Amino acid sequence: MRIYYTDEFVLPLPEGHRFPMEKYRLLREAVARPGAIPGASLHIPEGATDEELLLVHTPDYLQAVVRGDLEPRAVRSIGFPWSEGLVERSRRSVGATIAAARSALRQGAAANLAGGTHHAFADRGEGFCVFNDVAVAVRVLQRSGSVRRSSVLDLDVHQGNGTAAIFTHDPDIFTVSVHGASNFPFRKERSDLDLPLEDGTGDHAFLEAVARGLRAVVEEGRPDLLFYIAGADPYEGDRLGRLRISREGLAARDQLVTEACRVHGMPVALVMGGGYGHDVQDTVAIHFASIRAAAGLVESGRGVVGRRNA
Repeated sequence: MRIYYTDEFVLPLPEGHRFPMEKYRLLREAVARPGAIPGASLHIPEGATDEELLLVHTPDYLQAVVRGDLEPRAVRSIGFPWSEGLVERSRRSVGATIAAARSALRQGAAANLAGGTHHAFADRGEGFCVFNDVAVAVRVLQRSGSVRRSSVLDLDVHQGNGTAAIFTHDPDIFTVSVHGASNFPFRKERSDLDLPLEDGTGDHAFLEAVARGLRAVVEEGRPDLLFYIAGADPYEGDRLGRLRISREGLAARDQLVTEACRVHGMPVALVMGGGYGHDVQDTVAIHFASIRAAAGLVESGRGVVGRRNA
């Protein structure tokens, strides 16, 4: 399985910033250990071009990001200080999801060790999200004719509000979000299927919601390609999660997704989404388990065969 990483492109953050940027390096190091993910190969992606980003984002917003002309309020909403490093890292993260999507169509599954920036809207960013990587990848593949229908299964604890808004009027894109009902963002958008969970929800109800979302993807979305946002933040030990999902529950979530992909012939592009564990190693372990589960779809080069080829 091809796995794309971007942690070498440093996003400078002030000391004490609450975003756990080190998780990306730690995850890449875990994946790179000999034998950790059989058949895995690690790759640095190209950055997304302006032309690709403009398939989703408005020209005014893109230029403000690139030139560093964002209003102070817009910078605060994103949550990262502007820098040239922020621009390059954001381009590369989108490029990694584009590359993973193309690889998934060929091999059945592929992963971006970052991505899942689902709070980015067409004209603004928020919640540590600058550009919407999944939305751009969907549009790039649509433009090339590689796919017609795509689905986004968002299992991050925070609703994918930007993704939902971008695809509101596109009948070929089916969006599902399983998220904390009272968690950020406090103004939700409307996905094709929203499955909100109350604070303190445990494994059983969570997995029922995941199974319901997967049924909807198969029966209503009928995708040529599935984008799976495998957030680590539903975990009971997450600083921002507010749910009570165990490590075992999250592993069962990954198995539900990969088994549905196997049974229904859905190629899957896996992106990481959020993860803010009190112990960063818990976040890394949860993301690692998601990657290992997806890699099982392409063992020995005999994975899911996509409906279309890239």
